[in-house]
Order: sequence, then structure tokens, then C-alpha cells
Amino acid sequence: MSSAYLLLSHGSRDPRPEIAMEQLARLVCHKLPKNHNPVNNEHLVGIAALEMSPQPLHEQIQQFAKRAFGDGKISQNEKRLKIVPLFLLPGVHVMTDIPAEVALAQQATGEDIMIELQPYLGSHPHLEKLLAKQIAAITAEAWILLAHGSRRPGSQETVEAMAASLGAMAAYWAGPPSLESRVKELVTAGYREIAILPYFLFAGGITDAIAASIEELKLQFSVVNFQLAQPLGASAELAELIWDLIDK
Repeated sequence: MSSAYLLLSHGSRDPRPEIAMEQLARLVCHKLPKNHNPVNNEHLVGIAALEMSPQPLHEQIQQFAKRAFGDGKISQNEKRLKIVPLFLLPGVHVMTDIPAEVALAQQATGEDIMIELQPYLGSHPHLEKLLAKQIAAITAEAWILLAHGSRRPGSQETVEAMAASLGAMAAYWAGPPSLESRVKELVTAGYREIAILPYFLFAGGITDAIAASIEELKLQFSVVNFQLAQPLGASAELAELIWDLIDK
């Protein structure tokens, strides 16, 4: 069976996430088996965005499938396209929007290509190790794990569990409890060394806004030393987790 892989992100007007996605795709490409056919592996790992793209996702999937497999006639069930959602929370995008777009793409491509939706990145049990590595690099009395948040009920339970495992407090950029409210709790409890870990894939507009928010918090709480860790970023370790989701 001939296989291809599509890494799916949310999409952004900021160019940095797309650059990071391309880097990540190259890193994942290096994971492909050496006996993979066809030889040109670069066409077998691609990227797509759910939003902020000129084309809807189902059309992006169809176009990638054409590039990866060509237009040659291959018998049924010999082509497989695996889609990996690089999302950290099981929100509306992961649970509703993406499956709907994949279904449209499958309907358009027909039975010649099997499109398989892999588990989302945030479900990988070893993702916590990457976050713990970032925490170990910074000395602080208290940590806040700052995620985007989701309107889907129950989607924040994974963040709460991750934060508890890391010994951090959970906060959300798009809903309560907010970063500021968590900082106030920690300051009231006597903490003066507070670090924030953005639970985001890449640097972009939101991480810039978080940095600006922390500058405001520094003015509001002048006795506190704030530190801001980096988001996950495109790394060999992250590519390893993605390949693990692909290879299941």
C-alpha cells in the first residue's frame, strides 16, 4: 500500500506558524521508511490549514492527494492518506470541523484513496515530557500552563490534567480562568517567581499578545519576577511524537 501524510494545523495570518509547519513536515519526512515507494519522499508529507487558507480544507486534502499519488490508475485500496491534526485540545475543530472536511474530501476522491484521520497531537501521552523539558530549563516558584481554551464542554479537562501532572495551574487565553486571575491567586499566596508556559504549537500572533500581556502584569505586580517559556516549536522530538501517531 502506498501512503502519504498530511499535517494539519489551525492556520494563521502570521507567517511564522506556516514556516514552522514546513520545518516540521521536513522532520517528519526523515522518519519515513527508507524502502518507502515512491523514492521522492518530499511529496509524501504535506501541510494544510483548517482556517486562514484560500481553499477550504477538503479541497486542500484533494490537491495534496493528487500531488502525492499522481493521476495514475492504481487499483482500489492501494493508496492511503493519513491526516494528523496538530491540535492540542479536543475542541470543536478536532471533534466536529475536521472530521466533516475529511468526509467531504473522501466523498470527492472516492474509494481509490483511503483517507484516515489520526488521533490529534494533544492526545499523545508523551507530549507532557516535552513540556516538562521546557519547565526544567527555567527556575520558578510557580508555573501557569496557559492554553487557548475551547467552547466545547469537557475539552479543557486535558489541560487541567496536564497542568496537574506538571505541578502547574491551568489558565486560558480565550476564557476563564484567565492568566491575570491566576497570577493574582499566586501573588496572594505569596509567590514572587512566576513562570508561564504557553500551551501552543508555535510562536505567532497569540504568543506575541501573551508576551505583551505579561509586560502589563509586570507593571501591575512589580514585586513579581515573571518568566515566559517558549511554545513547543518545530523540533525532532515533536516530529517523533507525530510519527508515533502516524505509525499506530
